[in-house]
Amino acid sequence: MWSARGYPRASGDAEAVTDEVIGKVGRVTGTVGPGRVGEITLAVRGGSEHFHAHSWDAKTLAVGTRVVVVEYQPPRTVFVAEA
Repeated sequence: MWSARGYPRASGDAEAVTDEVIGKVGRVTGTVGPGRVGEITLAVRGGSEHFHAHSWDAKTLAVGTRVVVVEYQPPRTVFVAEA
């Protein structure tokens, strides 16, 4: 498996990210809603990273809304709820 930067990934990377991401609070940077893929930013691994986001409870979440990550699906997708 390869990382986004083209380096080989260690086999445990997905599990490490899962542990870091679930329960984290971030901000919506692209509207999240039913039937649409949005985007959020989370502080992880010493920086900020963007993730594709789906609404956990089918609510529309506007840009700037604080959200909590409920589920993570590798490599860059999360399900979120309003924090």
